[in-house]
Amino acid sequence: MTSRREERGVLLQVARKAMLKNGLEPDFPPKALAEAEAVKEPQAPQAPQAPQAPKAGAGEDVEDLRSMAWCSIDNDDSRDLDQLTVAQSLGNGDTKIMVAIADVSAAVPPGSAMDEHAIVNTTSVYTPPRNFPMLPERLSTDLTSLNPNEDRLAMVVDMRVDAAGAISATRVTRAWVRNQAKLGYPGVSAWLEGKGDLPAPAREVADLAENLRLQDQVAQRLKARRHEHGALELETIEVHATFDGDAVTGLAAEQRGRAKELIEDFMIAANGAIAGYLEAKRFPVVRRVVRSPERWPRIVDLARSLGAELPATPDVAALHDFLLARRAADPEHFPDLSLAVIKLLGKGEYDVAAPGQPVTGHFGLAVREYTHSTAPNRRYPDLITQRLLKAALAGSPPPYPLERLTELAARCTRQEDAAQKVERQLRKSAAACLLASRVGAEFDGLVTGAGPKGTWVRIFDPPVEGRVEQGGQGLDVGDRVRVKLLHTDVERGFIDFARAS
Repeated sequence: MTSRREERGVLLQVARKAMLKNGLEPDFPPKALAEAEAVKEPQAPQAPQAPQAPKAGAGEDVEDLRSMAWCSIDNDDSRDLDQLTVAQSLGNGDTKIMVAIADVSAAVPPGSAMDEHAIVNTTSVYTPPRNFPMLPERLSTDLTSLNPNEDRLAMVVDMRVDAAGAISATRVTRAWVRNQAKLGYPGVSAWLEGKGDLPAPAREVADLAENLRLQDQVAQRLKARRHEHGALELETIEVHATFDGDAVTGLAAEQRGRAKELIEDFMIAANGAIAGYLEAKRFPVVRRVVRSPERWPRIVDLARSLGAELPATPDVAALHDFLLARRAADPEHFPDLSLAVIKLLGKGEYDVAAPGQPVTGHFGLAVREYTHSTAPNRRYPDLITQRLLKAALAGSPPPYPLERLTELAARCTRQEDAAQKVERQLRKSAAACLLASRVGAEFDGLVTGAGPKGTWVRIFDPPVEGRVEQGGQGLDVGDRVRVKLLHTDVERGFIDFARAS
Protein backbone atom coordinates (compact mmCIF):
# COMPACT_ATOMS: atom_id res chain seq x y z
CA MET A 1 0.00 0.00 0.00
CA THR A 2 1.22 3.50 -0.84
CA SER A 3 2.44 5.53 2.14
CA ARG A 4 0.44 8.74 2.66
CA ARG A 5 3.70 10.69 2.51
CA GLU A 6 4.49 9.25 -0.92
CA GLU A 7 1.13 9.81 -2.64
CA ARG A 8 2.08 12.87 -4.70
CA GLY A 9 5.21 11.15 -5.99
CA VAL A 10 3.28 7.98 -6.88
CA LEU A 11 0.62 10.04 -8.66
CA LEU A 12 3.30 11.84 -10.67
CA GLN A 13 4.71 8.50 -11.82
CA VAL A 14 1.19 7.37 -12.74
CA ALA A 15 0.63 10.58 -14.71
CA ARG A 16 3.81 10.15 -16.74
CA LYS A 17 3.05 6.51 -17.54
CA ALA A 18 -0.53 7.36 -18.49
CA MET A 19 0.59 10.13 -20.83
CA LEU A 20 3.09 7.88 -22.62
CA LYS A 21 0.52 5.09 -22.87
CA ASN A 22 -1.95 7.49 -24.52
CA GLY A 23 0.53 8.95 -27.02
CA LEU A 24 1.35 12.15 -25.12
CA GLU A 25 4.79 13.54 -24.23
CA PRO A 26 5.21 14.44 -20.54
CA ASP A 27 8.51 16.26 -21.12
CA PHE A 28 9.68 18.92 -23.56
CA PRO A 29 12.49 18.07 -25.98
CA PRO A 30 15.71 19.94 -25.11
CA LYS A 31 15.53 21.86 -28.39
CA ALA A 32 12.06 23.17 -27.53
CA LEU A 33 13.28 24.37 -24.13
CA ALA A 34 16.28 26.04 -25.76
CA GLU A 35 13.99 27.84 -28.22
CA ALA A 36 11.83 29.06 -25.35
CA GLU A 37 14.85 30.41 -23.50
CA ALA A 38 15.85 32.32 -26.64
CA VAL A 39 12.50 34.13 -26.97
CA LYS A 40 12.92 37.79 -26.11
CA GLU A 41 10.71 39.85 -23.82
CA PRO A 42 8.04 41.74 -25.84
CA GLN A 43 9.04 45.39 -26.25
CA ALA A 44 6.06 47.73 -26.04
CA PRO A 45 6.13 51.49 -26.58
CA GLN A 46 7.54 53.25 -23.53
CA ALA A 47 4.39 55.05 -22.33
CA PRO A 48 0.81 53.83 -22.68
CA GLN A 49 -1.18 56.05 -25.02
CA ALA A 50 -4.89 56.78 -25.11
CA PRO A 51 -6.69 54.19 -27.27
CA GLN A 52 -6.62 55.34 -30.89
CA ALA A 53 -9.41 55.03 -33.43
CA PRO A 54 -8.52 52.34 -35.99
CA LYS A 55 -6.97 53.40 -39.27
CA ALA A 56 -8.67 52.26 -42.43
CA GLY A 57 -6.93 49.23 -43.89
CA ALA A 58 -4.41 49.06 -41.04
CA GLY A 59 -4.78 45.35 -40.41
CA GLU A 60 -1.11 44.90 -39.49
CA ASP A 61 -0.94 47.94 -37.21
CA VAL A 62 -0.52 47.21 -33.51
CA GLU A 63 -2.72 49.47 -31.43
CA ASP A 64 -1.89 50.63 -27.91
CA LEU A 65 -4.74 49.65 -25.58
CA ARG A 66 -2.72 49.39 -22.37
CA SER A 67 -4.52 52.26 -20.62
CA MET A 68 -7.85 50.40 -20.56
CA ALA A 69 -9.14 48.73 -17.38
CA TRP A 70 -8.27 45.19 -18.49
CA CYS A 71 -8.49 42.39 -15.96
CA SER A 72 -8.15 38.60 -15.99
CA ILE A 73 -10.62 36.32 -14.22
CA ASP A 74 -9.55 32.70 -13.94
CA ASN A 75 -8.93 29.98 -11.37
CA ASP A 76 -7.08 31.34 -8.36
CA ASP A 77 -4.02 29.19 -9.11
CA SER A 78 -3.92 29.76 -12.90
CA ARG A 79 -0.58 30.94 -14.24
CA ASP A 80 -1.22 30.60 -17.97
CA LEU A 81 -3.49 33.61 -18.50
CA ASP A 82 -4.95 33.59 -22.01
CA GLN A 83 -7.63 36.27 -21.86
CA LEU A 84 -8.42 39.74 -20.54
CA THR A 85 -11.79 41.47 -20.67
CA VAL A 86 -13.13 45.02 -20.48
CA ALA A 87 -16.43 46.76 -21.28
CA GLN A 88 -17.52 50.28 -22.23
CA SER A 89 -21.03 51.74 -22.26
CA LEU A 90 -21.95 53.31 -25.62
CA GLY A 91 -25.36 54.72 -24.69
CA ASN A 92 -28.82 53.74 -26.00
CA GLY A 93 -28.43 50.37 -24.25
CA ASP A 94 -25.42 49.37 -26.37
CA THR A 95 -22.17 48.19 -24.81
CA LYS A 96 -18.76 47.52 -26.31
CA ILE A 97 -17.10 44.43 -24.90
CA MET A 98 -13.50 43.57 -25.68
CA VAL A 99 -11.65 40.29 -25.25
CA ALA A 100 -7.85 40.30 -25.46
CA ILE A 101 -6.31 36.94 -26.37
CA ALA A 102 -2.62 36.27 -25.74
CA ASP A 103 -0.59 36.57 -28.96
CA VAL A 104 1.10 33.19 -28.65
CA SER A 105 1.79 32.77 -32.37
CA ALA A 106 4.27 35.66 -32.26
CA ALA A 107 6.60 33.50 -30.12
CA VAL A 108 5.87 30.03 -31.57
CA PRO A 109 6.77 29.82 -35.29
CA PRO A 110 5.30 26.96 -37.34
CA GLY A 111 7.83 24.17 -37.70
CA SER A 112 9.77 25.11 -34.56
CA ALA A 113 10.58 22.46 -31.95
CA MET A 114 8.06 24.13 -29.62
CA ASP A 115 5.41 23.91 -32.31
CA GLU A 116 6.20 20.28 -33.07
CA HIS A 117 5.85 19.33 -29.40
CA ALA A 118 2.56 21.25 -29.24
CA ILE A 119 1.31 19.26 -32.25
CA VAL A 120 2.15 16.01 -30.43
CA ASN A 121 0.04 16.82 -27.35
CA THR A 122 -2.27 19.53 -28.81
CA THR A 123 -3.36 20.53 -25.28
CA SER A 124 -2.14 21.11 -21.76
CA VAL A 125 -2.84 18.20 -19.43
CA TYR A 126 -4.02 18.99 -15.90
CA THR A 127 -3.41 16.33 -13.24
CA PRO A 128 -3.48 16.44 -9.41
CA PRO A 129 0.29 16.10 -8.82
CA ARG A 130 1.22 18.69 -11.49
CA ASN A 131 0.21 20.26 -14.79
CA PHE A 132 1.86 19.38 -18.10
CA PRO A 133 1.68 22.55 -20.23
CA MET A 134 1.43 22.42 -24.02
CA LEU A 135 4.14 25.09 -24.32
CA PRO A 136 7.25 25.66 -22.17
CA GLU A 137 6.49 27.61 -19.02
CA ARG A 138 8.85 30.43 -20.02
CA LEU A 139 6.16 31.19 -22.60
CA SER A 140 2.87 29.88 -21.23
CA THR A 141 3.24 31.33 -17.72
CA ASP A 142 5.48 34.29 -18.59
CA LEU A 143 6.17 35.82 -22.00
CA THR A 144 2.88 34.81 -23.67
CA SER A 145 0.77 34.90 -20.51
CA LEU A 146 -1.25 38.06 -19.89
CA ASN A 147 0.27 38.52 -16.45
CA PRO A 148 -0.62 41.48 -14.21
CA ASN A 149 1.31 44.71 -14.74
CA GLU A 150 3.11 43.38 -17.82
CA ASP A 151 2.90 44.76 -21.38
CA ARG A 152 1.83 41.98 -23.69
CA LEU A 153 0.84 41.52 -27.33
CA ALA A 154 -2.70 40.32 -27.90
CA MET A 155 -5.37 39.73 -30.50
CA VAL A 156 -8.33 41.87 -29.48
CA VAL A 157 -11.93 41.09 -30.43
CA ASP A 158 -14.14 44.17 -30.17
CA MET A 159 -17.92 43.50 -30.14
CA ARG A 160 -20.94 45.83 -29.91
CA VAL A 161 -23.78 44.26 -27.90
CA ASP A 162 -27.25 45.79 -27.87
CA ALA A 163 -29.82 45.77 -25.07
CA ALA A 164 -31.25 42.45 -26.32
CA GLY A 165 -27.86 40.71 -26.21
CA ALA A 166 -27.36 40.70 -30.00
CA ILE A 167 -23.86 41.32 -31.36
CA SER A 168 -24.26 43.93 -34.09
CA ALA A 169 -20.66 44.72 -35.02
CA THR A 170 -17.27 43.04 -34.65
CA ARG A 171 -13.72 44.25 -35.11
CA VAL A 172 -10.47 42.30 -34.72
CA THR A 173 -7.05 43.89 -34.23
CA ARG A 174 -3.59 43.31 -32.82
CA ALA A 175 -2.79 45.42 -29.77
CA TRP A 176 -0.60 46.00 -26.77
CA VAL A 177 -2.53 45.36 -23.56
CA ARG A 178 -1.77 45.43 -19.85
CA ASN A 179 -3.53 43.35 -17.21
CA GLN A 180 -4.47 45.78 -14.45
CA ALA A 181 -5.76 43.13 -12.01
CA LYS A 182 -5.42 39.34 -11.75
CA LEU A 183 -8.71 38.11 -10.28
CA GLY A 184 -10.09 34.68 -9.36
CA TYR A 185 -13.51 33.18 -9.98
CA PRO A 186 -14.46 32.61 -6.30
CA GLY A 187 -13.72 36.16 -5.15
CA VAL A 188 -15.38 37.92 -8.08
CA SER A 189 -18.40 35.59 -7.94
CA ALA A 190 -18.90 36.23 -4.22
CA TRP A 191 -18.76 39.98 -4.80
CA LEU A 192 -21.11 39.95 -7.82
CA GLU A 193 -23.58 37.80 -5.86
CA GLY A 194 -23.47 40.06 -2.80
CA LYS A 195 -21.69 37.49 -0.62
CA GLY A 196 -18.28 39.11 -0.26
CA ASP A 197 -16.13 42.18 -0.74
CA LEU A 198 -14.56 43.31 -3.99
CA PRO A 199 -11.21 41.47 -4.28
CA ALA A 200 -8.24 43.59 -3.27
CA PRO A 201 -6.54 43.74 -6.72
CA ALA A 202 -9.75 45.18 -8.20
CA ARG A 203 -10.04 47.81 -5.45
CA GLU A 204 -6.66 49.18 -6.50
CA VAL A 205 -7.80 49.98 -10.07
CA ALA A 206 -9.94 53.07 -10.64
CA ASP A 207 -13.44 52.31 -11.97
CA LEU A 208 -12.78 48.55 -12.23
CA ALA A 209 -15.66 47.72 -9.88
CA GLU A 210 -18.07 49.60 -12.14
CA ASN A 211 -16.56 47.94 -15.19
CA LEU A 212 -16.98 44.47 -13.71
CA ARG A 213 -20.63 45.24 -12.98
CA LEU A 214 -21.07 46.32 -16.60
CA GLN A 215 -19.34 43.17 -17.87
CA ASP A 216 -21.64 41.06 -15.71
CA GLN A 217 -24.75 42.82 -17.06
CA VAL A 218 -23.67 42.28 -20.67
CA ALA A 219 -22.81 38.63 -19.97
CA GLN A 220 -26.32 38.08 -18.60
CA ARG A 221 -27.77 39.57 -21.80
CA LEU A 222 -25.57 37.40 -24.01
CA LYS A 223 -26.55 34.29 -22.08
CA ALA A 224 -30.27 35.15 -22.16
CA ARG A 225 -30.16 35.57 -25.93
CA ARG A 226 -28.38 32.24 -26.41
CA HIS A 227 -30.99 30.57 -24.26
CA GLU A 228 -33.74 32.12 -26.37
CA HIS A 229 -32.18 30.24 -29.28
CA GLY A 230 -32.08 26.99 -27.30
CA ALA A 231 -28.60 26.93 -25.75
CA LEU A 232 -28.58 24.30 -23.01
CA GLU A 233 -28.55 25.23 -19.34
CA LEU A 234 -26.14 22.69 -17.83
CA GLU A 235 -24.34 22.62 -14.50
CA THR A 236 -21.77 20.02 -13.51
CA ILE A 237 -19.61 19.56 -10.43
CA GLU A 238 -15.86 19.78 -11.12
CA VAL A 239 -13.55 18.40 -8.46
CA HIS A 240 -9.85 18.61 -7.74
CA ALA A 241 -7.67 16.81 -5.24
CA THR A 242 -6.38 18.67 -2.22
CA PHE A 243 -3.07 17.86 -0.56
CA ASP A 244 -1.47 18.24 2.84
CA GLY A 245 2.17 18.05 1.88
CA ASP A 246 2.32 14.96 -0.34
CA ALA A 247 -0.81 13.26 1.05
CA VAL A 248 -4.21 13.43 -0.64
CA THR A 249 -6.63 14.81 1.94
CA GLY A 250 -9.82 15.42 -0.02
CA LEU A 251 -11.67 16.11 -3.26
CA ALA A 252 -12.92 19.69 -3.39
CA ALA A 253 -15.87 20.61 -5.58
CA GLU A 254 -15.51 23.78 -7.65
CA GLN A 255 -18.79 25.66 -7.59
CA ARG A 256 -20.04 27.63 -10.56
CA GLY A 257 -20.62 31.32 -10.04
CA ARG A 258 -21.37 34.55 -11.84
CA ALA A 259 -17.69 35.22 -12.60
CA LYS A 260 -17.16 31.90 -14.37
CA GLU A 261 -20.39 32.42 -16.30
CA LEU A 262 -19.23 35.92 -17.28
CA ILE A 263 -16.01 34.59 -18.78
CA GLU A 264 -17.78 31.69 -20.50
CA ASP A 265 -20.32 34.07 -22.05
CA PHE A 266 -17.61 36.45 -23.29
CA MET A 267 -15.49 33.60 -24.67
CA ILE A 268 -18.46 32.07 -26.52
CA ALA A 269 -19.16 35.49 -28.04
CA ALA A 270 -15.51 36.00 -29.02
CA ASN A 271 -15.18 32.52 -30.50
CA GLY A 272 -18.33 33.05 -32.55
CA ALA A 273 -17.15 36.48 -33.70
CA ILE A 274 -13.77 35.13 -34.83
CA ALA A 275 -15.39 32.24 -36.71
CA GLY A 276 -17.68 34.74 -38.42
CA TYR A 277 -14.77 37.04 -39.25
CA LEU A 278 -12.76 34.24 -40.87
CA GLU A 279 -15.80 33.04 -42.79
CA ALA A 280 -16.43 36.56 -44.08
CA LYS A 281 -12.81 36.68 -45.28
CA ARG A 282 -13.40 33.40 -47.15
CA PHE A 283 -10.94 31.57 -44.88
CA PRO A 284 -11.28 27.99 -43.68
CA VAL A 285 -12.38 27.65 -40.05
CA VAL A 286 -11.42 24.95 -37.54
CA ARG A 287 -14.79 24.66 -35.86
CA ARG A 288 -15.67 23.16 -32.50
CA VAL A 289 -18.78 21.07 -33.10
CA VAL A 290 -21.14 18.87 -31.12
CA ARG A 291 -23.23 16.94 -33.56
CA SER A 292 -26.77 15.69 -33.05
CA PRO A 293 -26.96 13.74 -29.74
CA GLU A 294 -25.72 10.16 -29.92
CA ARG A 295 -28.36 8.81 -27.52
CA TRP A 296 -31.39 11.07 -27.87
CA PRO A 297 -33.89 8.22 -27.14
CA ARG A 298 -32.26 7.74 -23.72
CA ILE A 299 -32.56 11.50 -23.05
CA VAL A 300 -36.27 11.18 -23.94
CA ASP A 301 -36.61 8.27 -21.48
CA LEU A 302 -34.79 10.23 -18.78
CA ALA A 303 -37.13 13.20 -19.24
CA ARG A 304 -40.18 10.91 -19.17
CA SER A 305 -39.04 9.42 -15.86
CA LEU A 306 -39.18 12.97 -14.48
CA GLY A 307 -42.66 13.64 -15.85
CA ALA A 308 -41.71 15.49 -19.03
CA GLU A 309 -42.09 14.69 -22.72
CA LEU A 310 -39.47 15.46 -25.39
CA PRO A 311 -39.84 15.08 -29.17
CA ALA A 312 -38.78 11.77 -30.71
CA THR A 313 -36.10 13.53 -32.78
CA PRO A 314 -33.33 15.80 -31.38
CA ASP A 315 -34.66 19.25 -30.50
CA VAL A 316 -32.28 21.58 -28.67
CA ALA A 317 -34.98 24.14 -27.79
CA ALA A 318 -37.20 21.48 -26.22
CA LEU A 319 -34.26 20.06 -24.27
CA HIS A 320 -33.38 23.57 -23.09
CA ASP A 321 -36.92 24.15 -21.78
CA PHE A 322 -36.88 20.79 -19.99
CA LEU A 323 -33.54 21.50 -18.30
CA LEU A 324 -34.64 24.98 -17.27
CA ALA A 325 -37.78 23.54 -15.64
CA ARG A 326 -35.79 20.84 -13.82
CA ARG A 327 -33.27 23.37 -12.52
CA ALA A 328 -36.12 25.36 -11.00
CA ALA A 329 -37.90 22.27 -9.63
CA ASP A 330 -34.87 20.44 -8.17
CA PRO A 331 -31.73 22.61 -8.01
CA GLU A 332 -29.99 20.23 -5.58
CA HIS A 333 -29.96 17.35 -8.07
CA PHE A 334 -29.66 19.43 -11.25
CA PRO A 335 -25.87 18.84 -11.55
CA ASP A 336 -26.55 15.09 -11.59
CA LEU A 337 -29.11 15.47 -14.39
CA SER A 338 -26.70 17.75 -16.26
CA LEU A 339 -23.93 15.15 -16.05
CA ALA A 340 -26.23 12.45 -17.44
CA VAL A 341 -27.32 14.68 -20.35
CA ILE A 342 -23.72 15.64 -21.15
CA LYS A 343 -22.74 11.96 -21.30
CA LEU A 344 -25.68 11.23 -23.60
CA LEU A 345 -25.02 14.19 -25.91
CA GLY A 346 -21.64 12.77 -26.91
CA LYS A 347 -18.22 14.34 -27.31
CA GLY A 348 -17.25 17.53 -29.03
CA GLU A 349 -14.80 17.41 -31.91
CA TYR A 350 -12.86 19.63 -34.28
CA ASP A 351 -14.00 19.90 -37.89
CA VAL A 352 -12.72 22.04 -40.77
CA ALA A 353 -15.16 24.00 -42.89
CA ALA A 354 -13.89 25.33 -46.22
CA PRO A 355 -15.19 28.71 -47.44
CA GLY A 356 -18.81 28.42 -48.52
CA GLN A 357 -19.14 24.84 -47.28
CA PRO A 358 -22.20 23.90 -45.14
CA VAL A 359 -21.15 23.61 -41.50
CA THR A 360 -22.18 21.61 -38.46
CA GLY A 361 -23.02 23.76 -35.46
CA HIS A 362 -22.60 23.22 -31.73
CA PHE A 363 -25.76 21.48 -30.47
CA GLY A 364 -25.29 22.41 -26.82
CA LEU A 365 -24.58 26.10 -27.49
CA ALA A 366 -27.20 26.42 -30.24
CA VAL A 367 -24.73 28.29 -32.44
CA ARG A 368 -23.55 27.73 -35.99
CA GLU A 369 -20.43 29.91 -36.05
CA TYR A 370 -18.10 28.65 -33.34
CA THR A 371 -14.40 27.96 -33.08
CA HIS A 372 -11.82 27.63 -30.31
CA SER A 373 -9.59 30.69 -30.28
CA THR A 374 -9.37 32.10 -26.76
CA ALA A 375 -6.82 29.77 -25.09
CA PRO A 376 -3.75 29.55 -27.40
CA ASN A 377 -1.36 28.85 -24.51
CA ARG A 378 -3.38 25.75 -23.61
CA ARG A 379 -4.94 24.39 -26.84
CA TYR A 380 -3.40 23.89 -30.26
CA PRO A 381 -6.64 24.53 -32.24
CA ASP A 382 -6.64 28.03 -30.75
CA LEU A 383 -3.06 28.57 -31.94
CA ILE A 384 -4.06 27.42 -35.44
CA THR A 385 -7.00 29.83 -35.44
CA GLN A 386 -4.75 32.68 -34.31
CA ARG A 387 -2.43 32.08 -37.26
CA LEU A 388 -5.41 32.04 -39.63
CA LEU A 389 -6.70 35.24 -38.06
CA LYS A 390 -3.38 37.06 -38.46
CA ALA A 391 -3.18 36.05 -42.12
CA ALA A 392 -6.73 37.29 -42.71
CA LEU A 393 -5.92 40.62 -41.01
CA ALA A 394 -2.80 41.04 -43.14
CA GLY A 395 -4.58 40.19 -46.39
CA SER A 396 -2.34 37.13 -46.84
CA PRO A 397 -3.48 33.68 -47.99
CA PRO A 398 -4.29 31.03 -45.35
CA PRO A 399 -1.06 29.66 -43.82
CA TYR A 400 -2.30 26.04 -44.03
CA PRO A 401 -3.49 23.98 -47.00
CA LEU A 402 -6.99 22.65 -46.41
CA GLU A 403 -5.74 19.05 -46.31
CA ARG A 404 -3.22 19.90 -43.57
CA LEU A 405 -5.89 21.72 -41.55
CA THR A 406 -8.13 18.67 -41.77
CA GLU A 407 -5.31 16.42 -40.54
CA LEU A 408 -4.55 18.75 -37.64
CA ALA A 409 -8.22 19.03 -36.63
CA ALA A 410 -8.55 15.24 -36.51
CA ARG A 411 -5.33 14.96 -34.47
CA CYS A 412 -6.54 17.62 -32.02
CA THR A 413 -9.74 15.64 -31.45
CA ARG A 414 -7.79 12.41 -30.86
CA GLN A 415 -5.27 13.99 -28.51
CA GLU A 416 -7.95 15.86 -26.59
CA ASP A 417 -9.59 12.48 -25.96
CA ALA A 418 -6.21 11.08 -24.90
CA ALA A 419 -5.60 13.97 -22.50
CA GLN A 420 -9.06 13.53 -21.00
CA LYS A 421 -8.35 9.84 -20.43
CA VAL A 422 -5.18 10.77 -18.55
CA GLU A 423 -6.97 13.41 -16.49
CA ARG A 424 -9.80 10.99 -15.65
CA GLN A 425 -7.34 8.27 -14.64
CA LEU A 426 -5.42 10.66 -12.39
CA ARG A 427 -8.59 11.94 -10.76
CA LYS A 428 -9.46 8.30 -10.04
CA SER A 429 -5.93 7.56 -8.83
CA ALA A 430 -6.13 10.50 -6.41
CA ALA A 431 -9.59 9.31 -5.32
CA ALA A 432 -8.20 5.80 -4.85
CA CYS A 433 -5.66 7.25 -2.41
CA LEU A 434 -8.50 8.90 -0.53
CA LEU A 435 -10.82 5.85 -0.50
CA ALA A 436 -8.22 3.14 0.20
CA SER A 437 -9.28 2.93 3.85
CA ARG A 438 -13.04 2.74 3.04
CA VAL A 439 -13.26 -0.58 1.18
CA GLY A 440 -16.58 -2.20 2.14
CA ALA A 441 -18.43 1.09 2.63
CA GLU A 442 -21.64 1.82 0.72
CA PHE A 443 -22.43 4.97 -1.27
CA ASP A 444 -25.27 6.52 -3.26
CA GLY A 445 -24.43 7.31 -6.86
CA LEU A 446 -25.49 8.06 -10.43
CA VAL A 447 -24.80 5.89 -13.49
CA THR A 448 -22.60 7.91 -15.87
CA GLY A 449 -21.76 5.28 -18.49
CA ALA A 450 -23.29 2.03 -19.71
CA GLY A 451 -22.36 -0.10 -22.70
CA PRO A 452 -20.59 -3.21 -23.93
CA LYS A 453 -17.36 -2.15 -22.19
CA GLY A 454 -19.00 -1.84 -18.78
CA THR A 455 -21.03 0.33 -16.44
CA TRP A 456 -19.72 3.32 -14.51
CA VAL A 457 -21.15 5.19 -11.56
CA ARG A 458 -20.24 8.45 -9.86
CA ILE A 459 -20.85 8.46 -6.13
CA PHE A 460 -21.96 11.70 -4.53
CA ASP A 461 -19.75 11.98 -1.44
CA PRO A 462 -16.94 12.13 -2.23
CA PRO A 463 -17.71 12.86 -5.93
CA VAL A 464 -15.77 9.95 -7.45
CA GLU A 465 -16.40 7.80 -10.54
CA GLY A 466 -15.72 4.06 -10.67
CA ARG A 467 -16.69 0.89 -12.51
CA VAL A 468 -19.55 -1.37 -11.42
CA GLU A 469 -17.87 -4.79 -11.44
CA GLN A 470 -20.83 -6.71 -9.98
CA GLY A 471 -24.55 -6.16 -10.59
CA GLY A 472 -24.32 -3.60 -13.38
CA GLN A 473 -26.74 -5.42 -15.67
CA GLY A 474 -29.83 -3.40 -16.56
CA LEU A 475 -28.40 -0.06 -15.41
CA ASP A 476 -28.31 2.90 -17.82
CA VAL A 477 -27.01 6.47 -17.82
CA GLY A 478 -28.97 8.63 -15.39
CA ASP A 479 -30.10 5.81 -13.09
CA ARG A 480 -29.58 6.29 -9.36
CA VAL A 481 -28.01 3.36 -7.59
CA ARG A 482 -26.44 2.34 -4.27
CA VAL A 483 -23.05 0.69 -4.52
CA LYS A 484 -20.45 -0.93 -2.29
CA LEU A 485 -16.74 -0.19 -2.66
CA LEU A 486 -14.89 -3.41 -3.52
CA HIS A 487 -11.35 -2.39 -4.40
CA THR A 488 -9.03 0.52 -5.21
CA ASP A 489 -5.81 0.59 -7.22
CA VAL A 490 -3.87 3.85 -7.21
CA GLU A 491 -1.40 2.97 -9.97
CA ARG A 492 -4.10 1.80 -12.39
CA GLY A 493 -6.69 4.38 -11.38
CA PHE A 494 -9.24 1.68 -10.56
CA ILE A 495 -12.18 2.20 -8.21
CA ASP A 496 -14.44 -0.86 -8.31
CA PHE A 497 -17.97 -1.09 -7.00
CA ALA A 498 -20.67 -3.72 -6.62
CA ARG A 499 -24.34 -2.90 -6.78
CA ALA A 500 -25.61 -3.02 -3.21
CA SER A 501 -28.60 -5.21 -2.45
